[in-house]
Amino acid sequence: MKPTVNAKDVAKLAGVSQSSVSRVFFDGAKVTEKTRQKVLAAAQELGYRPNEYARSLITNSTRIIGLVMKGIHNPFYPQVLKQFTTSFKKYGYSILFVHTNNDEIQNEDIETLLNYNVAGVIITDATMSMNVAEAFKANHIPLVFFNRKLTTSDFYSVCCNNLNASRKIAEFLTARGEGPMVYISGNEDTSTSREREQGFAEVLEQRGIPYQKYTSDFTYDGGYETARRMLSEGDAPAAVFAANDIMALGVIDALRKSGVKIPEQVKVVGFDNIDMASWPAYQLTTWEQPIDEMVDETVNYLLSEIDEYTGQAQAVEVEGSFVERSTT
Repeated sequence: MKPTVNAKDVAKLAGVSQSSVSRVFFDGAKVTEKTRQKVLAAAQELGYRPNEYARSLITNSTRIIGLVMKGIHNPFYPQVLKQFTTSFKKYGYSILFVHTNNDEIQNEDIETLLNYNVAGVIITDATMSMNVAEAFKANHIPLVFFNRKLTTSDFYSVCCNNLNASRKIAEFLTARGEGPMVYISGNEDTSTSREREQGFAEVLEQRGIPYQKYTSDFTYDGGYETARRMLSEGDAPAAVFAANDIMALGVIDALRKSGVKIPEQVKVVGFDNIDMASWPAYQLTTWEQPIDEMVDETVNYLLSEIDEYTGQAQAVEVEGSFVERSTT
């Protein structure tokens, strides 16, 4: 087996001290351009790969971004994970994926992030107690809540403008009929679900159109079973707005199985514009979340805070766009 090349070997070949090699690769301290080029040339010749763990011990940070996610069965979030991985890779960072089984991040999840000495943290569809969030702040680890808005203004968050989006969805549906409608929420403790209902309800109330709310869980099965329950309780509504696409797809399949024609009898709208929404079997009308813009906003903030920590707190909202397909 070929022996592992270390910093001492690089220093010997380059004719510099081992501390000079460390300054080039690890601690970011200035060295002369001549020294840097000698070290890099020696490292390339020897096939030297800096040890990220060693670097973390020296700098007290890594080039690792922790990303906490619960909803791996919702196609929206694997798409988000893919885009974050691609974006951070351009800047030399890797993603540490932490899957949590609970709505609120558990202590073992926090320990994983801290043990890896992550440079920054992104929380997607999980919640975090303020005590835990404050612990990250105390350690100058920048934290972003993605696709979530907090009731407090102490942390940075990036999400779609859900209120504006749901208002436009309601305006679209009410312009095409004035029958009773249904809103299917996801987990009610999330800002996304609350705001999507709020904007939708505001417009319907203004126009005197009744709606009924059903609470689900942001899953396909949740949408399917909710639609079945909805039909068992009475006549089909004029339209159904589901708080995300994967629930809307469950609604479509349940309605079709019951012989309900879409969109002739019931119009269906989702939210996210996941890839499956455009499949020929569904052609779901939905609201497209601007993932590229949301990811860019998050990445730029974290890189800026990693470079110079300020603890800046801001709720960033990004506009999306309405995508009309055959379910309306």
